[in-house]
Amino acid sequence: MSTETQSFKGVGTPTTRMYGLLAVIALGWVFLGGLFFTPEDAVQGDAVRIMYVHVPTAWVAYLAFIVTGVASACWLIGKKHSMGFDRVAGASAEVGVLFMAMTLLSGSLWGRITWGTFWVWDPRLTTTAFLFVTYLGYLAVRGLGGTAQQRARRSSVIALLAVLEIPLVHFSVVLWRSLHQRATVLSPDGDIKMDGLMLFTLLFGVFGFTVLFAWLVSHRQRILAMQDAQQTSALDAAVTERLKEVQA
Repeated sequence: MSTETQSFKGVGTPTTRMYGLLAVIALGWVFLGGLFFTPEDAVQGDAVRIMYVHVPTAWVAYLAFIVTGVASACWLIGKKHSMGFDRVAGASAEVGVLFMAMTLLSGSLWGRITWGTFWVWDPRLTTTAFLFVTYLGYLAVRGLGGTAQQRARRSSVIALLAVLEIPLVHFSVVLWRSLHQRATVLSPDGDIKMDGLMLFTLLFGVFGFTVLFAWLVSHRQRILAMQDAQQTSALDAAVTERLKEVQA
């Protein structure tokens, strides 16, 4: 085992363990507060409790894809083309796809209760689904093979194009007639019409899922680093073996 591979042994760092602890505490409150302590909505009743998962997961998916775009830009413009940026981009995209899937699932359940159907070709739903498929394609491109540098180059370009879809998704409820409600907490007029405990639980959920995102990305990028190290070691061994054959 190479020295680089050995340096990745262990289950985490003090920082990642702190992320994990904060995530457990925050999401524990979201579970209890969202199910038992927060009041029902005057119109939607108990269905509003899906909000405590749907909104934070959507936020984290946006955040994850933005991090992927920023990390990809850093790899492209950096003189040394640090592979750490590429691994963060890949790890963030993987986590973002997971959270976007949770967003679509929770939104479908919420839609079934409030609209009477799991899916409609609404602008917000359609653009969100398209964003989800785009990043599935991004992950597929990352897995096409080649060297780590080739992977980083092609995926970075796609990430910078894909991130441009996020404003379209966010403002789709404004640009087109949509069944999906507009922003409540981030309302342009600043008028937040929400019970105080509901707002606190929702914001705590955003915090908890964000910390969970940081924890997942931290661990996933370490795994990707180990995979890159193993690939490099295998390539070096293959080259050495080939040189021995030539010299024999």
